[in-house]
Amino acid sequence: MSNKEDIKEEENTIEQETVQVEENQEVEAEVVVEEPTTEEIIQAEKDKFLRLFAEFENYKKRTSKERIELFKTAGQELMTSLLPVVDDFERALAHIEEDAEAEELRKGVLLIYQKLYNTLELKGLSKIETKQGDVFDAEIHEAITQIPAPSEDLKGKVIDCVENGYQLGTKIIRYPKVVIGQ
Repeated sequence: MSNKEDIKEEENTIEQETVQVEENQEVEAEVVVEEPTTEEIIQAEKDKFLRLFAEFENYKKRTSKERIELFKTAGQELMTSLLPVVDDFERALAHIEEDAEAEELRKGVLLIYQKLYNTLELKGLSKIETKQGDVFDAEIHEAITQIPAPSEDLKGKVIDCVENGYQLGTKIIRYPKVVIGQ
């Protein structure tokens, strides 16, 4: 009798496996049905290509813009280090103008100063003009001190420019140092 029971158990097991295999085939059939068509694949690849092309174009534009900006300000460090020399020339010229005996010396120093300054101007350096009575602008000027205004109309305005400011192209590399009135 145990043989009959063993045979029935085997038949049940085989029947269960058959049902399970059929279910798996149905699931696989469902998965196979969801495959994209060749046109959908082509459209997806075309979309991917267009996005990649647009990204590359944006990269080229950004790097060329960065490169142009780098060329404009490449000499910034050199210009910044030469500004104290320009300041010294201006102080020397102001001091020599007081001495009548040093006319030839003044001409020589003035010639060297003009040559240096013209060369720096050719490379894009320009002086930020600041004079007494200009309205103080924190984006352009650097206030080093405030003093009582000599007159009512000079309150909040530039009284004196202690150190000239310079810009390289459109970028300010040294702000003019000014005294303002309160």
